[in-house]
Amino acid sequence: MSATTTLSSPIRLIDPAFIRTAKDGTRSLDLLVDDMHCAGCLAKVERTASAVPGVAHARANLTTKRLAVDLDPSGSPEAVLEALHKVGRSARPFDPGVASDTKNEASELMRCMAVAGFASMNVMLLSVSVWSGADGTTRDLFYWLSAMIAIPTVIYSGRPFFRSAWNALRYGRTNMDVPIAIGVLGATALSLYETITSGEHAWFDGSVALLFFLLVGRVLDNRMRDVARGAAARLLTLAPTVASLVLPDGRARDIPISSVRIGDTLRVLPGERVPVDGIVTSGASDLDRALLTGESVPEAVGEGAAIHAGANNLTGPLEMRATAPANETVLAGIIRLMEKVERPDGRFVRLADRASRLYAPAVHSAAFLTLIGWLVLGFGVHAAVTAAVAVLIITCPCALGLAVPAVQVVAAGRLLSAGIILKDGAALEKLSEVDTVVFDKTGTLTLGTPRLVQGPEAGDAWAVSAALAGGSRHPLSRALAEAADAQNIRAAPVTDLAERPGFGVEARWNGLPVRLGRAQWVDAPTDRRSGLSEVWLRIGDDEPQAFLFSDELRSDAKATIAELEALGLDIRLVSGDAQGAVERIAAQAGISQSLSNCLPGGKVEALEVLAKEGRKVLMVGDGLNDAPALAAAHVSMSPASGADIAQAAAGIVFTGEQLGPVLQSIVTARKARRKISGNFALAVGYNIIAVPIAVLGFATPLIAAVSMSASSILVIANALTLGLSLRRIGTRHPTKPVAGSVS
Repeated sequence: MSATTTLSSPIRLIDPAFIRTAKDGTRSLDLLVDDMHCAGCLAKVERTASAVPGVAHARANLTTKRLAVDLDPSGSPEAVLEALHKVGRSARPFDPGVASDTKNEASELMRCMAVAGFASMNVMLLSVSVWSGADGTTRDLFYWLSAMIAIPTVIYSGRPFFRSAWNALRYGRTNMDVPIAIGVLGATALSLYETITSGEHAWFDGSVALLFFLLVGRVLDNRMRDVARGAAARLLTLAPTVASLVLPDGRARDIPISSVRIGDTLRVLPGERVPVDGIVTSGASDLDRALLTGESVPEAVGEGAAIHAGANNLTGPLEMRATAPANETVLAGIIRLMEKVERPDGRFVRLADRASRLYAPAVHSAAFLTLIGWLVLGFGVHAAVTAAVAVLIITCPCALGLAVPAVQVVAAGRLLSAGIILKDGAALEKLSEVDTVVFDKTGTLTLGTPRLVQGPEAGDAWAVSAALAGGSRHPLSRALAEAADAQNIRAAPVTDLAERPGFGVEARWNGLPVRLGRAQWVDAPTDRRSGLSEVWLRIGDDEPQAFLFSDELRSDAKATIAELEALGLDIRLVSGDAQGAVERIAAQAGISQSLSNCLPGGKVEALEVLAKEGRKVLMVGDGLNDAPALAAAHVSMSPASGADIAQAAAGIVFTGEQLGPVLQSIVTARKARRKISGNFALAVGYNIIAVPIAVLGFATPLIAAVSMSASSILVIANALTLGLSLRRIGTRHPTKPVAGSVS
């Protein structure tokens, strides 16, 4: 379907401002889908959007109620809206200004819960009198009083469920709220009939109690999801809404942050936050970059330094050149990473999705068969309807629906507060299965800030190497460029500059081919064992010349490795560096198995060998040359380093200079897996016991409501205990938190 497709429904055209276009022509946008309430809704939204021609990928997030859509060049954003509209979903382009909708939903749920709770207490008090033996006219009076309280309460407090059920039914589909609505309305109608006919039993208490406990579950679920939502919202507040644009005459004018363009000159005064990513063109100051590094120690910056949105300017005025618009900054990238956490593709979630799709037909069938069975056995319409309503109520899927997301939200929130960002929700489940951890060296086990300790004599070698190093993002190249700059060495003019990932940088200088990189690539000796990292320069056919670097091990690396081994994990080091440097770092970290001189393809091959042995491998690398290995591993982690955090191929990103987040992530994942398994056992076990009881008529609507609610609260409570245990882990293995995160 092309962008010029004629739409059959009155869908508005989407303003291009909402659409992000990549260099390869692919486009992406975010849609706000207000009526996603459960895993079943989420799965249906994803399936609908993914089926639209031209949609490369669709990923929904239940926490933020957002649908991220990636489109091929021929894809139509309007066609996605039309497809969602046809299945009864209200979708619109996401605008940060509508984020308050989630607050409105939370407020409505709280009001409905408060009304239902107040009504439940009063109806229960009236029911106590009936249970105590009141009969005849007295009993009828109490039932009529209960009806006067319960019926308005059901109408008001049941709105979230009734709206959802009606929207599903009017488009010819069902969801989890359909049997809930039928159960509540059925119990209320049956109770009203009993009251009008002076019957012996009425279950107004069951109707309002059911609504109250259902709403308690929804409120708690909403509150837990608010952890992730609140963290993203707080990060958004770290970026200013305006930027100070420097005009040609030197004056500055405030403009909206969305109006900043690449190349604009901006002014950042002390006390202000950097509006977008950029390069300092004049001035010097100290920046608080805790948002990206997890470290609160200010960083000195001057002319030529790269700075990022959200950093707080502490001491001096700066002028900067914008290198990215507001929606493509590192800060925006972090927020997008956080919002990807909730839609995993793990086994547990697929199981929950299948259960949610089967739930409504299964419950309706069970209630219908119960009704027919009781009628066939001659128990009468009244008894049959009562039993069928009890089945509808007691089989409410809240516990099953909360089993996975409740644990994931708690775990993700605790990890985020420790500076660990889940890019992929499935990573948490995969991490719990890991039995082998493979570390990269530079920038992972080490800090990634190497220092040049030995180089060739001054001359052409330094000028050429400075030019080549300036064209690479590798930590050793950056260190070489800094060393050249410190000696006031000007880079030589080179042409055809190109970086070869895993090898180095090459160009032409004075008509000669020049290379800076691995020893093998430049035909340098490979049998040296200096114990230091090496970069070699070759100019034409001259003999290669070496630059030697030292890099510091992360301060907690050795202790973290020891604790990972204590968990029963096999630890290995795989690096592209020379053998001597790799063995030195491995010995310092306490790693007995290491592999050196590995190209990116070699790292992938090493992981494939481990996978063939049946191992579940966690790859920890810096996300640059390690990207293929990160993608090939069972699950992967990457330390955040400047702009790399928005590009890392890893499923998990951690901030700060500690390696402890690797340990904390694995421990958290294992605990979360046990909690999810426990929740499934609770939810399934409850239904195995409760359904036969309801079918056989041993559960009234009130008993059904209480037992169903108890199962949901038990599942939520089990998930919340995960947060307490993780809090204890955090005190034993402290890590730097992400600024603006919540615990």
